[in-house]
Amino acid sequence: MDTDKVTFVPIENRWSLHAYYTICPWAPDGSGRLLLAGANLESKSGMVYILDSAGRVIDQFGEGKLSAAFYHTGYWQTWSPDARFVYYQSGTPQNPRITRRELSSGQEITLEGDMEGAPPSGEPILSGLMGMLYAAGYSSGKYEPELAPAPFQARDQHGLFEYTFDPPAKRLRISVAEMLERHPDRDRLHQADREVRERLGAADGLTLMIYCARWAPDGKRFLFYFGNHNVVKSRGEPKLSYVFSSDRELSETHLVADLSFGKPGVHWGWQPDGEHLMGYGPDPEDATQMALVSVRYDGTDYRRLSRHHSGGHPNISPTDPNLLATDTSSIPGLVEFIDLRTDQHRKVLRIPRVNGDVEPSGRNPFRVCHHPVFSRDGRFLLFNTLPGRYAMPGVVRLEDVL
Repeated sequence: MDTDKVTFVPIENRWSLHAYYTICPWAPDGSGRLLLAGANLESKSGMVYILDSAGRVIDQFGEGKLSAAFYHTGYWQTWSPDARFVYYQSGTPQNPRITRRELSSGQEITLEGDMEGAPPSGEPILSGLMGMLYAAGYSSGKYEPELAPAPFQARDQHGLFEYTFDPPAKRLRISVAEMLERHPDRDRLHQADREVRERLGAADGLTLMIYCARWAPDGKRFLFYFGNHNVVKSRGEPKLSYVFSSDRELSETHLVADLSFGKPGVHWGWQPDGEHLMGYGPDPEDATQMALVSVRYDGTDYRRLSRHHSGGHPNISPTDPNLLATDTSSIPGLVEFIDLRTDQHRKVLRIPRVNGDVEPSGRNPFRVCHHPVFSRDGRFLLFNTLPGRYAMPGVVRLEDVL
């Protein structure tokens, strides 16, 4: 393994990871504190942890039960813009909760609802219900609608929710039913919906949902997915993944990427300029092939960034627009640095990823996604590793590896 330049950040006797590649785990106040989640594999419980710049645990809170989602994204723990609060998931996938904790006092406010990280510019939080994704089979490969936080076909009851804590409030901003009607491809979607109902019964239909809200670095815009994302083959549904961008007020929404009906693509996020998105999608020169692509928030300027096609988790350095980091889910895993001027690798790190030679499917303690994420000053890259029984983040200083 290429670990001689990696500084591991373990939490003793805990299976630990950071939230996601689109959420910076370093505190925004420059203190060097890291925000992680860790699991006690014996008690099957997890907590949120804050580590100081030397990697020592200085705070821990939010003990809760583990679900499969924990082994992918922890509790979606996120700093507030002033580092005064930490937001994290609590509850269960069927009955999700969001908690905001004031670090100085320990005072917490908990709402019914779900989140995939808090906006970097502060509240409100906008999110779908992640339990819908898992009930559709995202981790288990099984369609288990009884585990969903809302009935799939009650499309006016779930979608994109808004949450605030001062005062505590929750409201549904866009329902799945509304999004379906405003969708530019709605006629084709309605036809696919009818075909599913004819085959599975009038009470059934496409497992549509809104999910994967991802914020631009300045918090002015976000993206979200609409579709079914994870298709259980026995249902015979076409795979549907549409990526939309929007401003915070939801007054200007654009379709930016169509990854549906056989089109390839995955893992979309924002570039540091807050104007452009990027992810794996159809190559503009050959739509049957996947490449790393860029598009403006209004759906224009769709172009290829790189021929890289691992389907990993891409991030561009906040201080070097030509440096991209992504990963590949191999054994060992790869963390790759690509020069966007030449589309050539500058460095490839082989990283511990799994115990043994075969990686179990689903979300579980025997595998990780690396989820590479740059520090706010662009000097470091952090990623998840699995060097033994316990997963732990690893950090490299870029001047040491490039």
